[in-house]
Amino acid sequence: MAMAMAQHRESSSGSSMNKHLDSGKYVRYTAEQVEALERVYAECPKPSSLRRQQLIRECPILCHIEPKQIKVWFQNRRCREKQRKESSRLQTVNRKLTAMNKLLMEENDRLQKQVSQLVCENGYMRQQLQTVNPSAGTDASCDSVVTTPQHSLKDANNPAGLLSIAEETLAEFLSKATGTAVDWVQMPGMKPGPDTVGIFAISQSCSGVAARACGLVSLEPTKIAEILKDRPSWFRDCRSLEVFTMFPAGNGGTIELVYMQTYAPTTLAPARDFWTLRYTTTLENGNLVVCERSLSGSGAGPNATAASQFVRAEMLPSGYLIRPCDGGGSIIHIVDHLNLEAWSVPEVLRPLYESSKVVAQRMTIAALRYIRQIAQETSGEVVYGLGRQPAVLRTFSQRLSRGFNDAVNGFNDDGWSIINSDGAEDVIIAVNSSKSSSSTLNPSNSLAFLGGVLCAKASMLLQNVPPAVLVRFLREHRSEWADFNVDAYSAASLKAGTYAYPGMRATRFTGSQIIMPLGHTIEQEELLEVVRLEGHPLVHDDAFVSRDIHLLQICSGIDENAVGACSELVFAPIDEMFPDDAPLLPSGFRVIPLESKTSETQDSLTTSRTLDLTSSLEVGPSPSSTAGEASLCQNTRSVLTIAFQFPFDSNLQENVATMARHYVRSVISSVQRVAMAISPSGLSPAVGPKLSPGSPEALTLAHWICQSYSHYLGGELMRSDSLGGDSILKSLWHHQDAILCCSLKSLPVFIFANQAGLDMLETTLVALQDITLDKIFDESGRKTLCADFGKLMQEGFAYLPAGICMSTMGRHVSYEQAIAWKVLAADESSVHCLAFSFVNWSFV
Repeated sequence: MAMAMAQHRESSSGSSMNKHLDSGKYVRYTAEQVEALERVYAECPKPSSLRRQQLIRECPILCHIEPKQIKVWFQNRRCREKQRKESSRLQTVNRKLTAMNKLLMEENDRLQKQVSQLVCENGYMRQQLQTVNPSAGTDASCDSVVTTPQHSLKDANNPAGLLSIAEETLAEFLSKATGTAVDWVQMPGMKPGPDTVGIFAISQSCSGVAARACGLVSLEPTKIAEILKDRPSWFRDCRSLEVFTMFPAGNGGTIELVYMQTYAPTTLAPARDFWTLRYTTTLENGNLVVCERSLSGSGAGPNATAASQFVRAEMLPSGYLIRPCDGGGSIIHIVDHLNLEAWSVPEVLRPLYESSKVVAQRMTIAALRYIRQIAQETSGEVVYGLGRQPAVLRTFSQRLSRGFNDAVNGFNDDGWSIINSDGAEDVIIAVNSSKSSSSTLNPSNSLAFLGGVLCAKASMLLQNVPPAVLVRFLREHRSEWADFNVDAYSAASLKAGTYAYPGMRATRFTGSQIIMPLGHTIEQEELLEVVRLEGHPLVHDDAFVSRDIHLLQICSGIDENAVGACSELVFAPIDEMFPDDAPLLPSGFRVIPLESKTSETQDSLTTSRTLDLTSSLEVGPSPSSTAGEASLCQNTRSVLTIAFQFPFDSNLQENVATMARHYVRSVISSVQRVAMAISPSGLSPAVGPKLSPGSPEALTLAHWICQSYSHYLGGELMRSDSLGGDSILKSLWHHQDAILCCSLKSLPVFIFANQAGLDMLETTLVALQDITLDKIFDESGRKTLCADFGKLMQEGFAYLPAGICMSTMGRHVSYEQAIAWKVLAADESSVHCLAFSFVNWSFV
């Protein structure tokens, strides 16, 4: 009996202990306890053990709970929060994919209808050819292109006539946006996918130029319509937009008469203006539509004096179809259909006004990208540097672009006038003697000077120069073309000692620049950055005054695969602490590709061309495909526009004009030299290019690098199957580690780098020879290299520890290890150069 009771007590004790352990695993918290824990979680989701113990002491209702149980509660709470966020994210992605799937299905239906219509037309044409005289004209009723009827002026003089025009515009616009009124083809280089902004198409054959975009945007329809109707905020070529008349339509919509002025992209062509009817309405299915078309008559609109500097262009039925989505957001269809009156420009520039790709890039795609940018900023997904709000930085970009366009166009109503030149027509000198450097349309951004602002501008044609490559080079290697003091040219105008303009002081510059990013658009097609140019005073009395210059800069169009994209580099001197309302006086470059209509069918070849080392540095006869590509490249042209602005004192106008003219000519000469260097046609196919004067061909050097690595380090730099023939150069070029070679001179300079090496240094093959070995290492790296240099020369190789090096843009680069070895020539008795391999490098 006693034994039974003892066993019972042990069993009860064990049961009690198990119950206690179970209660340690599963604790049921009261509402008050959960509330207290939630308050702490809101402040610190992951409290330390000391913080948890402090919580137990300070909160009496938690005093009976073990610290370990509190820890488990926070772990579970973080897990639930993570699951909630992931569930929300997946729901958002699912909604987007559902909407995009719906959009693609509609696009597929439209294409099927278009195919059926073309089959019908094809059968009809075959029948006509068999039964009708071949000389007879074909029936125009089969034409799939909508032509815009010309409305008489009397239709636009009364509300009933305007409403009739508006309804016709709506019908024609919808037939283009979702129907088969225009034969749309996919925009080259912009294939739809899960990571793309939208679906883009251009017209294949229609009057004028046309582009279309479809995309999903996480904004409500009314907000989207409000943004898109404010065209100057997102369309960089729009100078002004004014609504002259607005009245309600009978169906709840509104009709507006709008006058819009657009900038000319170059000094070689006049600007355009539009006099249009804009119709905003909501359809029966709940979709919101904003459609627009030109009204008849070249003299319609505001007074002729204001439009004397413009050529009246025509907007065919265009607009925006905005469809609300279930769960939030909208699907937007954008159509831009224009007749830009190409007859009014020189023949060489007409491809610019006859290209649907240019309209797509400048208007249609830009509109959808801007809407997506606003949507991401609204959701808090965009983070910019220096504590600036996205709207402020976006305003800076718009002001830089507008100021540059104002300088290029030089409108009379802004106060610009052309002064007499020296007889040469290459550089145009214009003066704005009003006390403001900005357009009269933007008085809040005015910048007052004692005399005014002078602009020196010019345009020139470039042959076989990729615009993206040229602008990227101008951005990364400013010292190749810029004279930061405008040297002797500025001496005559600045000898009076006027230092009102921070960019024109008597200063000696080191030639180095540091680029500090501020922000970028969602696809990084435009970068906003601050550039610091290091300078030292020439006057000893002024030695303690900082001579660094800061530039606010936008760079766009540096993607080589963007068909029809304009490439720009625009900058303006600013104060180091530049306030939000800092005055700007922009200067810069614009390069626009000129694509003939015959070349539009060969986009896949032209847009895929890059300055790849493995293709541009091959020795011997080129394959047939390369020859065809080179032949096509000979036909690529672009127009470069340069505009530089200078403030001047009233008594120094003539001196500053002379300085500006000479300086711009100097810049043009430098740019031409750079263009020749980066032009693919500059390579001689007969002889084969060299990496640098006196160096072996690229293929030979690649063999030397790999053989020397194996000789000294006893291993293989690359796989053995890639060491034969020409493949060794391609393998070396695409190697994941940054491989660089420098000369053996008193001041070693780099003579070769693979793609990873160029990316790490943020440079190009053309500018590689300007970089010395000591410039890329920090102080610690230089000391390590000097300490191991004797071992390197004696043993033939050296391992350098992890460290930091510097790119040409001033960015820090970390690497886990660097390997250095001597590169032996073919006879293995002479050292040709030194090779460095930076393993697992990344920007800090």
